[in-house]
Amino acid sequence: MSIYTVHQPPLQSGAAGAEPYRFVFVRDGFSWWAFLLTPLWMLRHRLWLALAVYLLASAVLDAGLRALGGSAFTLVLAGLLISLLAGLEAGTLRRAKLARGRWRNIGVVSGDRLEGAERRFFDSWTRQSAAHRPASPSGAPASSSAAPPGPPAPSPAPSGVIGLFPEPGAHR
Repeated sequence: MSIYTVHQPPLQSGAAGAEPYRFVFVRDGFSWWAFLLTPLWMLRHRLWLALAVYLLASAVLDAGLRALGGSAFTLVLAGLLISLLAGLEAGTLRRAKLARGRWRNIGVVSGDRLEGAERRFFDSWTRQSAAHRPASPSGAPASSSAAPPGPPAPSPAPSGVIGLFPEPGAHR
């Protein structure tokens, strides 16, 4: 199962609420495409700053190894290690780019594939939105033409325990 972080774009002027079709899911873990085709992967995801750093670091490392009399094997190994680093940090690079663009990290979800993770997230998100939606004064259901509000702000955990552990002092 893969873990995905969910990012919400900044609200556009005049927007009433979140626009779920613009949410971005970023998979956590190793990216084979970022490892095998590093510069092309960075171009595809518009990681201009990361691409500039990658090209500069590769050029400096190549020039330094050539100046020290490094063999062709050493040059190839250094290039592979830089690509390996890009593959390991692919998700982090994308999340950093989104954070610089003022996108908000609104959740974490797991799924076998992206579609399953999206389905799980939006199912939970719509249930939370419906639970926090105010009832209409006439008793009639709220109109479906209004945009659903964004998910409620996460409330802090009542205790310092995280995960599947029971709360301290809770009845077992």
